[in-house]
Amino acid sequence: MLLLGCFLQTRLWTGEGSYAHVVALQTQLEAKTFDNETKASRNRLLRAEIIDLRQGLDAIEERARTEFGLIKKDETFILLIDD
Repeated sequence: MLLLGCFLQTRLWTGEGSYAHVVALQTQLEAKTFDNETKASRNRLLRAEIIDLRQGLDAIEERARTEFGLIKKDETFILLIDD
């Protein structure tokens, strides 16, 4: 009985399936879950942007103005610089 008890205690605290191994796996699971939630949130934002770009020219025009500094014909571009 004592030998069996020692064997079970050893399996509980060391090796694969031990308490420490399970805790490490839970920590990895939490990290992966957080990473997946972050990526899912980013994917939702990208999907919304795709829908905006497909549905109207306003989103395309806004993006061209902000990212490329494009202006319409007969507009004057003014750049404000903070001191």
